[in-house]
This record gives sequence, structure tokens and C-alpha cells, in this order.
Amino acid sequence: MRIKDIFRHLVIVLAVAIALFPIAWMASMAFKPPLEWTSAAGTVTWLPKEPTWANFEYIFTGKSEAYGTSTMMERTAFQPVMASILVSSVATIIATVVGSLAAYGFSRHRYGKNLPFSLIQLRMFPPLAVMIPIMIMWAYLDLIDTWWGLALIYGIVTLPFGFWLMLTFLDEVPVELEEAAMIEGASPWGIFYKVTLPLVKPAIATTALFVFILNWSDYIMALLLTRKEWITIPVFMNDLNTAQTGQLYGAKAALGLIAIIPPLILGILIQRHLVRGLTFGALKQ
Repeated sequence: MRIKDIFRHLVIVLAVAIALFPIAWMASMAFKPPLEWTSAAGTVTWLPKEPTWANFEYIFTGKSEAYGTSTMMERTAFQPVMASILVSSVATIIATVVGSLAAYGFSRHRYGKNLPFSLIQLRMFPPLAVMIPIMIMWAYLDLIDTWWGLALIYGIVTLPFGFWLMLTFLDEVPVELEEAAMIEGASPWGIFYKVTLPLVKPAIATTALFVFILNWSDYIMALLLTRKEWITIPVFMNDLNTAQTGQLYGAKAALGLIAIIPPLILGILIQRHLVRGLTFGALKQ
């Protein structure tokens, strides 16, 4: 093996190690009892000396013998996890479906001359710059602290991402295939569903994954548009602290591990399409 190849492999291993280090540290913290991650621990250990499920028990039941009775929670992590799954899934469907249809209309028929620029403006402004008018509008429509209100704003905010990503994929699909179907008598909708859609399934899967991750990890909009019933995982994680111990790092690490699972499962389910979607359009005709 040449020195160049050895150096390339070392760089890859180093990059992977740096990327996985925070996850490994979080996994270790999730199984440490409170005495090992509070000031009482004295020294920091890489691995838990006495592994425990106390952190998971605490976030899902609101109490644990390892935490003591003074740190009991009124709200558990079950509802925020379900809220995040529901809201992120619905918002991903909205952004992916609407973004794909809009991208197809613009790519093939140039409907909406200023549509791409109009959509990209939604991503140009920082979220806090538009959250005040959105809060007023959502309060007037009685959408505050509702799952459909949060899913709707997530879908609107991530729509530009879905549109632009699908537009790049659709532009790479040969128009000759659709023209051949048109000659055979297929309708415009038939061409889209029977010819174009099967070709861009990997692209749709890739877009859906990235949009889902954006919705899943949002904090600002969920913080401002929810109060109690439909708070999401990031908002609930921020509340994991007490006056006695301060930040509950073990409980937060346990919740962080749980938060990794849905995007990971989605990525595994679409992995067959993911690699093809990421390289879609890399080869020219």
C-alpha cells in the first residue's frame, strides 16, 4: 500500500473518530448514575463505573431512586417524543410533496417565473426575525400549542429546502423520456406518476431524510409556538434541570440517545435509495 493511500485512510479514520466522539461520550453519560456526572464525582471518567438505567427511568417515569424524591418531574419524555415524531413526520410529508410538485412544475413548464427566488427568501431571514408576526398570526388562528399548527409552520419553513433539492434532481432527468410517453398518449399527470416519479424515488427519499432532520432538531419555533401539550424533544431537553443539581446531564444524554433513533431508523429504511439519491445527477449523459 502506498504512503498516499495510508495517509488517506488515516485521515478518514480520524474524521470518523472526531464525528463519533460526541455520540460515544453521550452514550457513556447516559448510563452513568448521578454521582458520576455531578460535582460529587470529583474526577471525570470516560466509562461509567456503575452502569445504570436510572437516567432512562427518570425521563420516562419522572422519578428514580438514584435521583431522589426532590427531583421528581411533573412531565415525562413520552409525550414530547410522540409529539416530535408526529409533527416532524407530517411536516416532512408536506414539505416533500409540495416541494416535489412545485419543483416539477418549474423544471418542466417554468410555472412561476420568480418561484425559486420567492421560496429561497424564506430561508434567508433568521427565524427570530419572522417569529413575532408568526406568533401573532398563529394566536389569532388558535394554532398555538397544537400539533397541526407546529407541523404546518415546519412544513412551510422547510419547503424551500425540499423545493431546491428536488429541482436539482428533476433537472437531471432526461426530458426525452417524458416526450416519448407523451407521444404514446400519456397525460401530464400520467407522465409524472408513471415516468418521472419512479426515476426520482431515490431523490425523494434523500430529500425526505434531510427535511425530517431539520424538523426533528428545531428548537426556536417549538419553544415559541408550544406551551405544554405539544412541546418537542429539544424544548423538553432544555427543561431538564433542577435547583439542587443544576443541569441533569445524565438525563439529557439519555434523551439525546433516544432522539437519535428515529432519524437513524429512517436512514436505514431508505439506505437503498440514499446513496443513489446523493449521487443523482453526478453522471452526465
